[in-house]
Amino acid sequence: MKLIEELMERQRKEPEIVLKERLDRLSKTIELKEPDRVPLILTGCPPAFALKHAGVSGYDFYYDYERGWKAIVKFVEDYPMDSIFFEVGLEGHVLALAFPEVPEFMIATAGHITGPMHDILRDKYTKFPGRELPLTIPTGQFLGGRFMEAEEYGKLIENPAEFIRETILPRAFESLKDVHQSRIALIKTGIELSKAINSMTSIASDLTKLGYPVAPLTDAYCPVDFIADFLRHVTNMLIDIYRIPDKVKAACEVLVELILNMAFQVKNAVHVFIPLHLNEMLPPKTYNELYWPYLKKVILSLKEKGLTIWVFFEGNHEPHLETLLELPKSWGIAWFEKTDVRKAKRVLEGHTCIMGGFPTNLLVSGTPEKIEEYVKNLIKDVAPGGGFIISTGVADIPWGTSEANLRALINAVLKYGQH
Repeated sequence: MKLIEELMERQRKEPEIVLKERLDRLSKTIELKEPDRVPLILTGCPPAFALKHAGVSGYDFYYDYERGWKAIVKFVEDYPMDSIFFEVGLEGHVLALAFPEVPEFMIATAGHITGPMHDILRDKYTKFPGRELPLTIPTGQFLGGRFMEAEEYGKLIENPAEFIRETILPRAFESLKDVHQSRIALIKTGIELSKAINSMTSIASDLTKLGYPVAPLTDAYCPVDFIADFLRHVTNMLIDIYRIPDKVKAACEVLVELILNMAFQVKNAVHVFIPLHLNEMLPPKTYNELYWPYLKKVILSLKEKGLTIWVFFEGNHEPHLETLLELPKSWGIAWFEKTDVRKAKRVLEGHTCIMGGFPTNLLVSGTPEKIEEYVKNLIKDVAPGGGFIISTGVADIPWGTSEANLRALINAVLKYGQH
């Protein structure tokens, strides 16, 4: 019997023991200790392969919570790992930041727009299967957009929540253009959020019964990315950074507090996820002056509250690796997309837990033998000393992945990851 099959049998027969082992494994790794084995975390953002495996469409995932999320449960039953990361919708943090005086709404949205919410609010940020996208497309798309002009930075700085609520939302959400229509849409959104939360509670229970660590998660954002994604669009933001840097800095200062307020509303949160977007696009001088100081403030504030921080460093973050040494030791998890994790380990060893390292193209075009050899060498180079979680570098397992290749990845980690 292969190691993967043994683990599948164990998580069916003794999930409580497996859960304890996984929690201990992840905890030690984040604390930069050597666990019993290198952890493996696979992701489903969006969960293309998991949906394909369960015979569920992207439309089902975004619009039928129970059916869509049951696909995640089936996926982890058949492909055991140490934890799974997935989100229920597309990014919509602008909604959460618009209503700081209504914490229940901030908690419920948690920065996400589901399919039914998209239909109710008619936002211009996202596209969903069965709506703007064909039913055959397994994943939704976040587009972002330009809904603020450069001369409006002053209004954003003066009162960010009011400006977002009164100016940005009517421009970005068709259903929030007038007061009467807006009230109806927000009431319907609240009802829909209750359904989503109930379904999330149910799937969390199912995952725990299979021995998977499930802890309350909240979201945070880098202020520069928030402006780029939801207010100015990436292209305009890159121009603003060079033409009006002082206004960008002032806006980031006031947004830090609003972003932290959103994150802290989930009172029982254990983890916080921060996706980065513009980090790869900025040279070190600009990154250090306009991006990193505000991201650092957010991370340090979250760390002070005892949260486990997961930062997804999109693209190649190698020019900025040394800035992470300014954070406290074992501050959280640095999840790298394209960054060479061997280089990251050399720079951050004994300081930061590193996650990533496995190229998704190998899942599609490789063979089980090539995958086993790759994992063997990766673990040999990066795992010694602890602080390494093997994962795909992007937030999904590709649709074209073969079952044999995915099983080979899991089995290779079980085989070579023992300390």
